[in-house]
Amino acid sequence: MTQEYRQPVYAPPAGAADLYLIRHGESAPARPGVSFPMKDGHGDPPLHPQGERQAIAVAERLKNETFAALYVTKLIRTHQTAAPLAAQLGMTPIENPDLHEVSLGDWDGGLYRIKAAEGDPIYRRVVEMQDWGVIPGAETRDAFFTRVRRGLFSIAETHADERVAVVVHGGVIGAALAIASGAQPFAFHGAANGSISRLVIHKDRMIVRGFNDTQHLHHL
Repeated sequence: MTQEYRQPVYAPPAGAADLYLIRHGESAPARPGVSFPMKDGHGDPPLHPQGERQAIAVAERLKNETFAALYVTKLIRTHQTAAPLAAQLGMTPIENPDLHEVSLGDWDGGLYRIKAAEGDPIYRRVVEMQDWGVIPGAETRDAFFTRVRRGLFSIAETHADERVAVVVHGGVIGAALAIASGAQPFAFHGAANGSISRLVIHKDRMIVRGFNDTQHLHHL
């Protein structure tokens, strides 16, 4: 009988951590002249009703998965997004101190959205340079990427051979996948609210396994 060699099915390497990166649901809209609530200098809006529906859809999608832990950031929109999944899994979310959204300096609190929609020249410069640091008082791309990498590796070191869910922000997902793939800094910007991306971390290596999975959101 001739020996056959079938195509392999991917599995994370021994000792790797398998991270499901969930973008929080849609947050409350920005309004001219009205700042979001602030926390430690960051805009901290709650979820929009559509974001609440997205959070429920995420929980339905992942309720039968096995996770060793569920992580969130210090900002309320990640806590609210994680809540339905935490209830399904019987888990208490853990805050990671390094995975909150990029600090936007003078444009935090909702102004960034308005400036982007208006095509402000400084916003266009941010896109051209792929660096938020051109905004007055904002965190630089390099500083942001450094702390995102630190936050992800701290989770990975704690969860070897385990799968974890991590509810984070669009900028964090974009940074994580750009770091992992060696792509341009803003290449993975635009992950949908409520989407799921997947990153495997093994030793000093980051492996992209998925980006912007939204099949659970199509009915919304």
